[in-house]
Amino acid sequence: MEQKNQSFVTEFVFIGLSSEPTVQTSLFVVFLVFYLLTIVGNIIIITVIRADPQLHTPMYFFLSNLSFLDICYISTNVPQLLVNLSTRHHYSFDFYIMLCYIMFYGMLVKKKCFDLTETKYTKAECRNLHKDSGMSRGLCLRLVISSYVAGTVNAVIHTTATFRLDFCGPNTVNHFFCDVPPLLALSSSDTRLNEILLFTFAGFVEMSSLAIILVSYAFILSAILRIRSTEGRHKAFSTCSSHFTGVTLFYGTIIFMYLRPMSVYALDQDKWASVFYTVVIPMLNPLIYSLRNKDAKTSLRKLISRELS
Repeated sequence: MEQKNQSFVTEFVFIGLSSEPTVQTSLFVVFLVFYLLTIVGNIIIITVIRADPQLHTPMYFFLSNLSFLDICYISTNVPQLLVNLSTRHHYSFDFYIMLCYIMFYGMLVKKKCFDLTETKYTKAECRNLHKDSGMSRGLCLRLVISSYVAGTVNAVIHTTATFRLDFCGPNTVNHFFCDVPPLLALSSSDTRLNEILLFTFAGFVEMSSLAIILVSYAFILSAILRIRSTEGRHKAFSTCSSHFTGVTLFYGTIIFMYLRPMSVYALDQDKWASVFYTVVIPMLNPLIYSLRNKDAKTSLRKLISRELS
């Protein structure tokens, strides 16, 4: 037993996205721009919503929570990736620190699914009823808190299941952040339970959230078709199409990453697919959900005018 414990891997080295110096320089610039746009865009949204009493509604409450979540979400991966790309050195994590990272990141992923669902449902109510949602502030707070709790429970289950695995072989992870599938590929233990848990929880959360979002889109589409003005319908369809594109990219890559057997994983390609839901979508959300919104743009102009005057 003592000899077996000595062979356990206690530190994991992450390769990142590329080892080519010229590619790393280009990627550093791209991801730095993405990161700054995400942080600045979401801070602007939160500031505008808090500053304008007219935006203190359930829909904008959930949008501000989505913005806060995107800031936390992208900040778990991109800063370390930027350090890796700038220094051109692989970075490593201790096993226990990595488990904490997985738990925190897993909570954020599920919380983001719930936030997107709550936002879409509230938007559907507003669009369908042509007025603000009837949700009370207390109900909104309970929904946000419950989504954090559900995300945390999900993350704890996967982290606990990962903790029971043995890692006695290679410690090089072909990825740019701590995620469960790349670790399962390195484990010397039987990972069938982990795969079942990952498939079950990911399948339930992602598919149920996506189903609710699609139903919400059906309500929104029904309301749009009742708009008499051709120009009004065109603007509404344009907005919804950008929303639907963001949802498709996020859920499409999430489903692609987590709802398939481990035997078909190809980490060289999969880590690039992960870029979409970890970096690209958080950057696009401010533009898709808020900065194209007429009320939000009006409030932003008022805020800028007030600060400049």
